[in-house]
Amino acid sequence: MDRARFEDLVDRALEQLPDWVLDALDNIVVVVEDRPNREQDPAGEGILGIYEGISLHDRGFEYTMALPDRIVIFRLPHLSLNLSTSDLEQEVRTTVLHEVAHHLGIDDERLHELGWD
Repeated sequence: MDRARFEDLVDRALEQLPDWVLDALDNIVVVVEDRPNREQDPAGEGILGIYEGISLHDRGFEYTMALPDRIVIFRLPHLSLNLSTSDLEQEVRTTVLHEVAHHLGIDDERLHELGWD
């Protein structure tokens, strides 16, 4: 799957977010990259996405004039799963939801409790 088509999957996942989530997003950009670098994935696990920033929950009054946080969705690790198009779309959606949850301040432990991992 080429990059443009994969980016469409990410865009669709973002468009499907509930309005209350879209309204809560603040100072964030979502990008697609082919693969994580060593800093993003030091163990080389082939992560599917990452949230880079300060969650809304952790921002204080001093959070001003900051560069946007980033959600990065990695194309090649997703494609290496060898999923059907519909299953790939669902996996991308799950990854986007997971990283948006981190932006909102929901940690991995809570995501696991909610069954979002």
